[in-house]
Amino acid sequence: MLHLVWNLLTVEFVTVTIVALVVGIWVGYLSPRSKSLKGKHVIVTGGSSGIGKYLAIEAIKKGANVSIFARNSTLMEEARAEILKFAVSQNDQKVSCYSVDVGGAYEDIEHAVQQAEDEMGPTFLLMNCAGYAKAARFEEMPIEDIKRLMAVNYYGSAQVSHAVVSGMKGRREGGILFTSSQGGLCGVFGFAAYSASKFALRGLAESLAMELKPYNIGITMGFPPDTDTPGFAKENVDKPQETLLISESAGLQSPESVANCLMNSTLKGQFISTMGLEGFIQSTVCIGMAPFTSAFDLVIQVLTMGLFRMISVCYLYKFQRIVVKCMENRDQKKRSE
Repeated sequence: MLHLVWNLLTVEFVTVTIVALVVGIWVGYLSPRSKSLKGKHVIVTGGSSGIGKYLAIEAIKKGANVSIFARNSTLMEEARAEILKFAVSQNDQKVSCYSVDVGGAYEDIEHAVQQAEDEMGPTFLLMNCAGYAKAARFEEMPIEDIKRLMAVNYYGSAQVSHAVVSGMKGRREGGILFTSSQGGLCGVFGFAAYSASKFALRGLAESLAMELKPYNIGITMGFPPDTDTPGFAKENVDKPQETLLISESAGLQSPESVANCLMNSTLKGQFISTMGLEGFIQSTVCIGMAPFTSAFDLVIQVLTMGLFRMISVCYLYKFQRIVVKCMENRDQKKRSE
């Protein structure tokens, strides 16, 4: 029986590969070309460190003027000096810093956006990267932490997007990136509050993609894996054992590689941006009613959905075993005390 199943999976894999190659060659000439950022204004939230800082570096490498939104003024100034080193034109390009809490009062955000546009020109690209993770068993997480996660991770992106979208519609150009995570595609032990805030971004992004497409404004949803940033190191300090073990199975990416992937996807107008095989499988299984931006992606999603669902069940089984094993170890420890 197992031999028969393996043969069927092999046939499906070979079929998918052949079809993907044929369709890939066919649509290669029809794929959207990357937008140019030369002389354009890019706003990056959370741009003082981590993925946000490297997104700002990617933007300035492509000739953009960059505005960084973050709370820590000292970190922003340090990031500004580092980002400017990558400018292609030291005389013409600028990096400005605006101290603002994107999860705070909307009036402050509107004011920061207006200041940035007065100095740098209209916003061509908004890269929502401000956010953080906190892991804990749901009943052990204070309600204020749950609210703060939603305020920063969801409302932070929604508010800044709200402040720039009218101008983009009037100019009929632009793009918005929402940075979720692989935890925004499936719930994981210890991430009940965090995943909820990241899941919410997808509903916002899908709706905006439909609203803004007639105005030539692209929407991209990024689902990066665990990334080696200061925020990730802080997040790991008090993670439950179950969450640590589950997260370890996915590996760790550098912020430079994640930022490069997100930037390329955004400039090409792709709705979904993922990294690695696991991210690709996860996003395909969870694609649902998300917009598609290429015939190639659509064909792959249709042909692999069933196979990837079976693979995802194997992952879920593995994760459940980790949770049960940790519970058994705790119970055994209590009995021995």
